[in-house]
Amino acid sequence: MKIMLAALVSAFALTSALPALAGETLDRVMNAKALTMSSDPEYPPQSFLNDKNEMDGFDIDVGKEIAKRMGVELKIVTPGWDVITAGGWSGRWDMSVGSMTPTKERAQVLNFPAIYYYTPASFAVHTDSKVAAIADLNGKVIGSCGGCTYDAYLMKNLVIDAEGVPPFEYQVTAGEIKTYDTDTNAYDDLRLGDGVRIDAVFSALPTINEAIKNGYPMKVVGDPAFYEPLAVATDKGDADFDAKIAEIVKAMHDDGTLTALSQKWYGADLTSVAGAK
Repeated sequence: MKIMLAALVSAFALTSALPALAGETLDRVMNAKALTMSSDPEYPPQSFLNDKNEMDGFDIDVGKEIAKRMGVELKIVTPGWDVITAGGWSGRWDMSVGSMTPTKERAQVLNFPAIYYYTPASFAVHTDSKVAAIADLNGKVIGSCGGCTYDAYLMKNLVIDAEGVPPFEYQVTAGEIKTYDTDTNAYDDLRLGDGVRIDAVFSALPTINEAIKNGYPMKVVGDPAFYEPLAVATDKGDADFDAKIAEIVKAMHDDGTLTALSQKWYGADLTSVAGAK
C-alpha cells in the first residue's frame, strides 16, 4: 500500500512539473521551438527580399520580435495572399504578420488577436498625369491588389469593424478596377506611363512612398481615403495561441518596441490612429 501511495505521489509530482496542455498550435510551436509566419516577399517596406536575399521589413521585424518573446525560432513562408486570407491553413504556418486588415468577411475564417499598427490608404498616379484631385479619378482605370481592402473600397463594399477606426466615405467611382497579386505589380503597370495600362493605383501610403523613393514615377493624389488597422492573423481553433500573441503584442505596444520599429521603417509612429494621420 505504501509503495503504491509513493508511486502515486511521484506520478502526481511529475505531472505537476510538466507544462499545462495548451491549444494545438501553441503546443506545436513550443514543442518544435519554431514559429512559422506567412508574409509577402514583394511588399516593401513591410516585407521584401533584401540585397542578401533575406526577408526584411517592418512586418518581418515584428514577427521576429514575437518569436523572440516566445523563445522560439522564426520561419517564414510566402504563400499567395488569397491562400492566406482563405483560412484553413492546416498547420502549414502559424500566423500571418502581413499587414492584414481585420474585416468581418475575413473574421469568418481567421482570428485577429492583436492590432499592431495603422496605415493610411491612398491613391497615386503617374508623374505625367494631369489628375490633381481625388474627384478626377472617377471613371479611370485603377489598379490595386486583389482580395485586399483596397479593391473592396473601390467596389464600395469595404467593412472595417475594428474598434477605433475613423469613418470614411467612398470618394471614387472607378471606370474599371484592375486587380493584381501584389501592389508592386500594380506599380509596375503604372510606371509604363500615364494610362498605358492603368491610370492610378490605390494602396498603402507607406508602400507608395517606398516605391517613389525607389524611383517609381508616381505622385500621391489628395489625402488618404481611409485609415486601416493592421492585425496579426491566426487560423481558427486555438484560443491559447491567440491569447499568447495578444499578450506579446500588447507588451510590444506598452514598452515602445512597436513604436521604435515603426520609426525605423516609416519615420513616424503608426502604432495608433493619431500617429497614422
